[in-house]
Amino acid sequence: MISEEQLDRIAAMAETEPLSEEVVAKLRGRFEGIHFTYCMDDDVCEVQPVREARGFNLYLIDGREHCLAFTRDSDIATGVVIAEVMDDE
Repeated sequence: MISEEQLDRIAAMAETEPLSEEVVAKLRGRFEGIHFTYCMDDDVCEVQPVREARGFNLYLIDGREHCLAFTRDSDIATGVVIAEVMDDE
């Protein structure tokens, strides 16, 4: 389970500096038991984020089975994908 409060804190931490593997490593250290993945938002297809923020979107992952799957159900979520959104300038 990943609570709304945890998602708030994850989003707040991710907003503090440019997204990178370093930021994701800090999140892993702060939120033990939650799996974090970092990618570009255009790598995520056909699923809506659970949170949208300036520069990134958050998606939930269900890792209970052998294969990972996106979910919108925070009660079964085991991980978070932080997907960087690039500005189209």
